[in-house]
Amino acid sequence: MMEGGDIFRVSSARLSSSNIWRNTGMEAFSKSSREADDEEALKWAALEKLPTNLQRLLRIAEEGNENFLLKLKERILRVGLDFPTIEVRYEHLNVDAEAYVGSRALPTVFNFTVNILEGFLSYLHVLPSRKKPLPILHDVSGIIKPGRMTLLLGPPCSGKTTLLLALAGKLDPELKVSGRVTYNGHEMKEFVPQRTSAYISQNDLHIGEMTVRETLAFSARCQGVGARYGQNAGRVSRREKEANIKPDPDIDIFMKILGLEVCADTLVGDEMVRGISGGQRKRLTTARALFMDEISTGLDSSTTFQIVNSIRQSIHILQGTAVISLLQPAPETYNLFDDIILLSDGEIVYQGPREHVLEFFEFMGFRCPERKGVADFLQEVTSKKDQEQYRIHKDEPYSYVSSKEFSEAFQSFHVGRKLGDELAVPFDKEKSHPDALTTVKYGVSKKELLKACVAREFLLMKRNSFLILMASISMTVFLRTEMPKKTVTDGGIYMGALFYALIMIMFNGFSELALSILKLPVFYKQRDLLFFPPWAYSLPAWILKIPITLVEVAIWVGLTYYPTGYDSDAGRFFRHFFLLIWVNQMASALFRLMGALGRNMIVANTFGSGSLIAVLVLGGFILTRENIRKWWIWGYWISPMMYGQNAITVNEFLGNSWNHVPPGSNESVGVSVLKSRGIFPHAYWYWIGVGALIGYVLLFNFLCTLALTYLNRPGGGNNIQQSVSARSASSRVDGINEADPNRKKGMVLPFQPLSITFEDIHYAVDMPQEMKARGVQEDRLQLLKGISGAFRPGVLTALMGVTGAGKTTLMDVLAGRKNSGYINGTITISGYPKKQETFARIAGYCEQTDIHSPHVTVHESLQYSAWLRLPREVDAETRKVISNRRYLFFFFGENTYLHLTNKLQMFVEEVMELVELTPLRGGLVGLPGVNGLSTEQRKRLTIAVELVANPSYFHG
Repeated sequence: MMEGGDIFRVSSARLSSSNIWRNTGMEAFSKSSREADDEEALKWAALEKLPTNLQRLLRIAEEGNENFLLKLKERILRVGLDFPTIEVRYEHLNVDAEAYVGSRALPTVFNFTVNILEGFLSYLHVLPSRKKPLPILHDVSGIIKPGRMTLLLGPPCSGKTTLLLALAGKLDPELKVSGRVTYNGHEMKEFVPQRTSAYISQNDLHIGEMTVRETLAFSARCQGVGARYGQNAGRVSRREKEANIKPDPDIDIFMKILGLEVCADTLVGDEMVRGISGGQRKRLTTARALFMDEISTGLDSSTTFQIVNSIRQSIHILQGTAVISLLQPAPETYNLFDDIILLSDGEIVYQGPREHVLEFFEFMGFRCPERKGVADFLQEVTSKKDQEQYRIHKDEPYSYVSSKEFSEAFQSFHVGRKLGDELAVPFDKEKSHPDALTTVKYGVSKKELLKACVAREFLLMKRNSFLILMASISMTVFLRTEMPKKTVTDGGIYMGALFYALIMIMFNGFSELALSILKLPVFYKQRDLLFFPPWAYSLPAWILKIPITLVEVAIWVGLTYYPTGYDSDAGRFFRHFFLLIWVNQMASALFRLMGALGRNMIVANTFGSGSLIAVLVLGGFILTRENIRKWWIWGYWISPMMYGQNAITVNEFLGNSWNHVPPGSNESVGVSVLKSRGIFPHAYWYWIGVGALIGYVLLFNFLCTLALTYLNRPGGGNNIQQSVSARSASSRVDGINEADPNRKKGMVLPFQPLSITFEDIHYAVDMPQEMKARGVQEDRLQLLKGISGAFRPGVLTALMGVTGAGKTTLMDVLAGRKNSGYINGTITISGYPKKQETFARIAGYCEQTDIHSPHVTVHESLQYSAWLRLPREVDAETRKVISNRRYLFFFFGENTYLHLTNKLQMFVEEVMELVELTPLRGGLVGLPGVNGLSTEQRKRLTIAVELVANPSYFHG
């Protein structure tokens, strides 16, 4: 039965004729040898001999993915092969975090220092830890069955991401976890969960310089997808011959194509273009258990339906396992699922068939209205704000039913009792398919992984260099017109030129710092998914830079050596060239190491600049060896720059052009120059310097590989941090609200209702050169063509249209955000011509991108926006009080502070409550995809920042 182990990997395959015949990015990672090309030609020749109409089949596959999968399943079952299936169980799973709460959680210098000291003392058991335990998941149990689509629902910060990470075996090791998760009865340590399951995040991490096809091709090559397709086709054909079964020619040609053309998975490719993770989407064809976290982010409801429907066909027919988290699925998307898991406040409120979920809540006394989407009802029925409206018995006194009460009641519901009975019976490991769980760490051999990484790195090396320009400038600065070599002063000028050459070569390696950090998020994702080992990533990044270094250094030396007037001996010219090669390699390796250690642009730039200053100051030129203090002399001996400085100056000043012995001296000018600068005047120091630089290159690259292996992305568990932040802040906010239950609600600041009218709006941009190259004759590309309309106060208007219709363009034009292009037409505000200077004061505009200061809290963001943007009508006394808000808070406490800041503060609190940001008021905004707020919370903050400006006109 093992022969069918990998058949499931064709689970989501759909084919496109354009994918088959078009020249694709897969070629960048294909075999380069002549044997490989001959082999490919023979395979395609065999395909062409098949009597089936290939184009017809490809069209049928696009139109009927389900029919193809059914035929494929029938063929595999006919020969006695089974699909490997996985049943995932989680029993008594608890996940807790420890974190500083309140003001101690803010990243101030004081908190950073105190937290380090407290952490060290608590590690030594001198002081107890000041971190507060915060539960994320509380005693959750359940079963994810194969062949069924499971929808995970829950409000933000309910623990959905944590549950998916736990099921995929990707939880942060710093979390406290109890309970167990098993696949077919096997513990996580018994197999490789990263290759058995796939966790797909809502954050899209890709290398921007690679095309979609190149991204998919690299992912497929690292996991050996195409080779396995070919093996599976061979297994099925072999079984059919043994059983004398005539194969379906349509399915036969598809199996052959799947073995040759990995990029034919157009279901994955098409949706990836719409923003779904390309590398992880390819894992849809290799993983047998899928855990997908809010994959609808950024997609319209139609596209989301198509994606979920395609996954559903694969899961149902090929018996896969899938848990998909969606925030607010449309009713038609919701109906595609078989099971529902409703999570709230870390408790499982319901888990079971979709048909019984409404029955359970009616059993609890809550009913979904007829015209209400069931998914929206499930999101709101556990909320304090919305629960009351769904009561069945409205004439009875109401009391809030908490998530814990729902969870306890579910145990007595018939679905909960059945689930408990199933969990009580252990999974029979004998029923597990031998190939269901992957025990091999990587998909292909390490040699193939290295070749794939080398090919990708080669694609990414197409970058510009400023070295030629700087070399030309340097050539003219030190031009050998009248440059004598008779005195020590003359030697000092050449010493400065040599030091400048070292500086330029080192700074050329500084670009590695930013390039390395930009690629790290994608690296961490692919490393954790076991695409390749870290050394297979770091080794090409080093080796492939050597040819670039040769070219850059050759250009520099060729332009500067003889024009500057260095020693004309050919041997010294090539030694000068050889040394600068290793200086550049050392600098590149050093800054790659800084990037791997810092992992953040700010931290890495700080470390990189600091290390560069230390290397330069202690290198022997700025401070000579005699001028360095004894307690800093160790820095001189470990500075790579010292060895480069000694080697390059010894090579120059021991040359024939510096052999002149001045009158009254017993040594040449060159030796005198070396001694005056504290340089060792011995020829063998050149080779000592070269050897030391080579050693540093090897050391820095080795340390870089270690850092890439053992360090994780800072803030990698940002979704968990968001849950912790919300829960740690909510207790303090609840206390404030409970202290003043009679607080007035409603809009506390008046505004002037205004209407906006626009007539015959035209917007055009210069015609792109690409379109002109295709024969387009017009000079301008018209994006808006005579748009007219009006927005009235008190009327909520929906601007709708397909992608590319011009919705965002129209709103940008109306808001005055377009700073390029050509705008024509009339815009009036309540009958007056629009003036951008005053319009910006009364308008609020939420753009698609959420741009916020990452190092302030949610409450601070709203408070500063209100203070800076509210009109002068806010009375002077309130403004004066608020200007001293920090002193009020410090001396009198938060209650007095809230009372004194009166209008503005009440308005900010009202807006926070309106957009449901109150639990996150003390949480940091953070960086998208790194730490802080989630995508959904960030969008709420964008809306709130505009609302606190009390705009008369709001659009977004």
